[in-house]
Amino acid sequence: VELVESGGGLVQPGGSLTLSCVGSGGTFWHFAMAWFRQAPGQEREFVAAISQAGTVKNYADSVKGRFAIARDNAKNTVTLQMRRLEPEDTAVYYCEARARVVDGMAPNAGYEYWGPGTQVTVSS
Repeated sequence: VELVESGGGLVQPGGSLTLSCVGSGGTFWHFAMAWFRQAPGQEREFVAAISQAGTVKNYADSVKGRFAIARDNAKNTVTLQMRRLEPEDTAVYYCEARARVVDGMAPNAGYEYWGPGTQVTVSS
């Protein structure tokens, strides 16, 4: 599956941004989907995940209550709605897909495919 992210940009602290990811070349609903991010000089870290049917969601503690992941299997898309953004959220955000997953799971690791990423910068 090929993944392409969009929606990144510059936003002020406290602001909101919604990222989108479109998948192609695979059966989208077979995949658990996730968002990861990587800040300069840091390792890539898990942000949020959603199960194949969208019924189970999993979030990193640092974004709980501020970010929301969703998917539309009819449109092969997954989104990440980000609110109350903080400078610490600045990173390249990657959409990732995992085929080897138990039904109903939204794991925070083991993803096999990812897109080129989209930059999110939170700064005044």
